[in-house]
Amino acid sequence: MAPAPIDSRIVDVAPPRKDTLALPPAARERLEKAGVDLSSGYPYRPSRPLYLDDVYNIRNYHREHVDPGTRADPEKKALLTAAKEVIHLTRHIGTEIIGLQLKDLTDQQKDELGLLIAERSVVFFRDQDITPQQQKELGEWFGEIEVHPQVPQVPGIPGVTVLWPALQATETAAPGFRRPGGASRWHTDLVHERQPAGVTHLHNDTVPTVGGDTLWASGYAAYEKLSPAFRKIIDGRTAIYRSAHPYLDRKSPEEGPKYVEREHPLVRVHPVTGWKALWVNRAMTDRIVGLDKAESDLILGYLCDVYEKNIDIQVRFKWSPRTSALWDNRITIHNASWDYEGSQPRHGTRVTALAEKPFFDPKAPTRREGLGFLGKDEIDELNNH
Repeated sequence: MAPAPIDSRIVDVAPPRKDTLALPPAARERLEKAGVDLSSGYPYRPSRPLYLDDVYNIRNYHREHVDPGTRADPEKKALLTAAKEVIHLTRHIGTEIIGLQLKDLTDQQKDELGLLIAERSVVFFRDQDITPQQQKELGEWFGEIEVHPQVPQVPGIPGVTVLWPALQATETAAPGFRRPGGASRWHTDLVHERQPAGVTHLHNDTVPTVGGDTLWASGYAAYEKLSPAFRKIIDGRTAIYRSAHPYLDRKSPEEGPKYVEREHPLVRVHPVTGWKALWVNRAMTDRIVGLDKAESDLILGYLCDVYEKNIDIQVRFKWSPRTSALWDNRITIHNASWDYEGSQPRHGTRVTALAEKPFFDPKAPTRREGLGFLGKDEIDELNNH
């Protein structure tokens, strides 16, 4: 299958390539069972955009987004009573559901899963028998599927991207043991989009026997770590969020690589829960609008530290083969551990649904306020500000 752009204006300047790396056995078995055609090479690579304006024009339009969690039974009875066990991994973030197959969920259960993800930030399902096609179908329940112009995809299934570190290491330098920040640094997916990512579903069919954990941190709880006085400094402020990949300015290519940039609020409100969440990440939040660079760098550095250094608002998940994680990019940051250093194969497929344009509401509560968790001292502090 020859590479094709996701937008007709994109012209790839790189020659097509056919990857010849050996697929991990479990990954090959899953793909072949799903009827994926591997005869033309794996993965499929879309024609990559070179110029900045082409990428700005991708999905540069408003679309209505109705989050399935808004339709859900608040008690989530259809989902939770059908599970063999529901395990909350930490107080603030992370839940594991045992005994359910994602491919078999009813519409009502999918709505309730949307609500659970909005409340718990990331939800895990082990021992999943799910094809890339079924993974995409489930992703479409949560919103429009993002078809990435840069990332390798499963052949014949646009929007199902491939996460295969051995392949990525042939293109860019693999993370080294002494390189700080894990495998990818703490980040949130697709912050440069006009309407950024909502729910992402990563299914790993192949994982190392030891290591390779993924970590998530709660944006709800990170915001709650800030004092009421400091919250007032950042509430309503916006920042510039940039793309992970650079491009050239068509009119001035000699100026070198540039990034897609969009302006979004530092603190956003989740449309399902109505709770405020801190929405920054060290990798792709570039600067706070209206502040000098030194001021912006200082505040962003502190906010990222709050997210990254408070282990009580994080969950670290140990993968097992055939496990799915579904998380909400609107209320989390995540990072992958590189402690296995490529010593064993890892392979997965990922689907990301795009959500609403980020918004801020000064009247929205924090998660602790919304759940009635505030102690007297916290209530007094809020009242004093």
